Amino acid sequence: MFVRIAELAIRRSRLILVVTVVALALMGVAGAGAFGKLLGGGYDDPASQSSRAGKVIDEKFGGATNLVLLVRAAEGPIDAPAAERSGRALVADLKKNDSLDNVISYWDTGSPDLRSEDGRQAMVLAHVKGEDTERDENATDVIDTYAGTYQDTLTVEAGGGAAVNSDMGKQSGEDLLLAEAIAVPLTLILLLVVFGSLVSALLPLVIGVIAIMGTFAELFVLGSVTDVSVFAVNLTTALGLGLGIDYALLMVSRFREQLAAGASVDDAVRRTVSTAGRTIAFSAATVAAALGALMVFPQYFLRSFGYAGVGVVAIAAVSTLFVMPALFVVLGHRVNSGRLPWVKVRRSDTRMPLWGRIARTVMRRPALTALPVLAVLLLAAGPLLGITFGTPDERVLPEDAGSRQVSAALRDGFTGNDDAALHIVIDKAVEEEPLQSYAVALSALGGVARVEASTGTYADGRSTPPGPANAALGRPGAQQINVVHSLPPKSDEAQGLVDEVRALTAPSGAQALVGGTDAVLVDSKESVADRLPLAVALVALTTFLLLFLFTGSVVQPLRALVLNLLSLGATLGVMTWIFQDGNLSSVLGFTAQPMDVSMTVLMFCIAFGLSMDYEVFVTSRIKELHDQGEDNESAVTNGLGHTGRIVSAAACLLAVSFFAFGTAKLSFMQMFGLGSGLAILLDAVAVRGVLVPAAMRLLGRSAWYAPPFLRRFHGRYGLSEGGPEAATAAGPAPRPLHERSHSEV
Repeated sequence: MFVRIAELAIRRSRLILVVTVVALALMGVAGAGAFGKLLGGGYDDPASQSSRAGKVIDEKFGGATNLVLLVRAAEGPIDAPAAERSGRALVADLKKNDSLDNVISYWDTGSPDLRSEDGRQAMVLAHVKGEDTERDENATDVIDTYAGTYQDTLTVEAGGGAAVNSDMGKQSGEDLLLAEAIAVPLTLILLLVVFGSLVSALLPLVIGVIAIMGTFAELFVLGSVTDVSVFAVNLTTALGLGLGIDYALLMVSRFREQLAAGASVDDAVRRTVSTAGRTIAFSAATVAAALGALMVFPQYFLRSFGYAGVGVVAIAAVSTLFVMPALFVVLGHRVNSGRLPWVKVRRSDTRMPLWGRIARTVMRRPALTALPVLAVLLLAAGPLLGITFGTPDERVLPEDAGSRQVSAALRDGFTGNDDAALHIVIDKAVEEEPLQSYAVALSALGGVARVEASTGTYADGRSTPPGPANAALGRPGAQQINVVHSLPPKSDEAQGLVDEVRALTAPSGAQALVGGTDAVLVDSKESVADRLPLAVALVALTTFLLLFLFTGSVVQPLRALVLNLLSLGATLGVMTWIFQDGNLSSVLGFTAQPMDVSMTVLMFCIAFGLSMDYEVFVTSRIKELHDQGEDNESAVTNGLGHTGRIVSAAACLLAVSFFAFGTAKLSFMQMFGLGSGLAILLDAVAVRGVLVPAAMRLLGRSAWYAPPFLRRFHGRYGLSEGGPEAATAAGPAPRPLHERSHSEV
């Protein structure tokens, strides 16, 4: 197959490039519409109890409160005549707004719970209509219209879930622009340093652009038929640029290697595609398998990263296999054009490349060199013993974000936190007396400030007569009950309260569905925990099968899985130490909080997939040399000598794409970028540079073991780099790198 791809590129190179340009233009047009299709949110399981409660409340009660307007008097108390007139006018305007429903205010109800303890602030509660994107747009319009000074007597600030999501969406766009503004020029500079010529440095960027634009077009199509998170764009840009560079770097390096060895352009293309192309195909399959596992989760936030990840990997691999050989044919030896003036031509030296020397040193004393690295990785993984999980809230935003400041004011200045209330819905008729008894029992639970039902408001078992706001909680065939508590949102105590509420027997034998932000967190953690074993099993199984088909060994896949888990554990441990425990918070400018459950799963899958990317890069060359007759130690030493520079360069370039997100002001995007970048560097240096040669030396000949029946299976169906057709297509292999001059390489 790979030989046929090479022949197609040789015969139809210009046609391939023309088709690519046309396709890129079409993808650009389609991809531009993707942003209008992508949604915010997506952190909850649609089948969970909290999601079902939210749907019933939307259908029968006009929706739960998701927008809180904090109104402050410019002078004096909020009950002053001028402030009251302006407040009532504000509420009247809000009730006329078609984007809002269930507008409830202090001035309507007179409830002291909606007035701050110092008497200078009051709350207006509302539900912003619409599904995800529409709701975010509506919330943004309402906030832009009413936030700020109102009639010179009031100051209005917006908070609540809708305002937080609106701020997160805006901040995400700003973070993405800043990250790309840093990553792209820095990547180009590093490519120039790696290749030493302008033409070679630009080729990987071509693949990166194709991968990104193609995935944007894919997201446009998927966003038209299903829910796709707007944060998939961040992964697309980081992974598209990084993988495009990874794959193109391998292809360009191998092509230049063949030319330097004296091969003709056509023969260099044939051998490059038959060897490096095969490696890229298997590498892409392993990365896609890891990211594809995200699709087993019901939260579309996670599924979206699976869509984007598999798409960007596939497009990057296909464009590398077809477009890059066509460019090689057209460019020929001009691939080295634009040599930078400071790149000096060195005379041949016979020294082994740096990574080969490191591998040889490690293999002489494998235990002595590997144990310190293992100790550091295990120590770094230590914080995982105390890891806790949460979901995004206003604390992921910068401290000066308006919605975050409102949330803080609600917690500090009011009795209870209406924005973090639990919403209970009973989807059937309930008699008044059982409903009262149920509400009294709820009000007696620890941490509950008050319970609002259609029969009245309850606190510590005592009730007050129902008012206008209470009456809106009752319907002929359904009841809504709001449990307002004073516990820190998403704390262990708040999650415990969710369990206590759900454990209470609902009135008249009805089923009570419990929703709200704390209930969403409880359900999200349970949902991810339920699906995580399946996702991990799929990743492990597909990785094992692909590496077996690639190497013909059952030991190599097991060795790769164990070493990858070590580097992943260390990465997640460091991220826990930073983002959960709060270390470096003053430097990075974030607020410590539990690890985002969805982002932790995402980071695991991405880091695992990219680790396997480099695993295939290194193992492919080791296997090629082993198949050519070199013993295990020589194959590992020379294999790392050949690939070490490529892997380290690719890792640095890919890490730059992710580290750029460390400049983000959304803390979970900081964690995503820094964690993914750290995982890549740990894998490239500690695992590939030290642990792989140490493990291969300790395993010896058993490193390539497979039972006889599996050896026969691999002989028939397996694919290994440097197979017979590759040799036939391109003639003898070139001289080893360490036997050639720097200028040839």
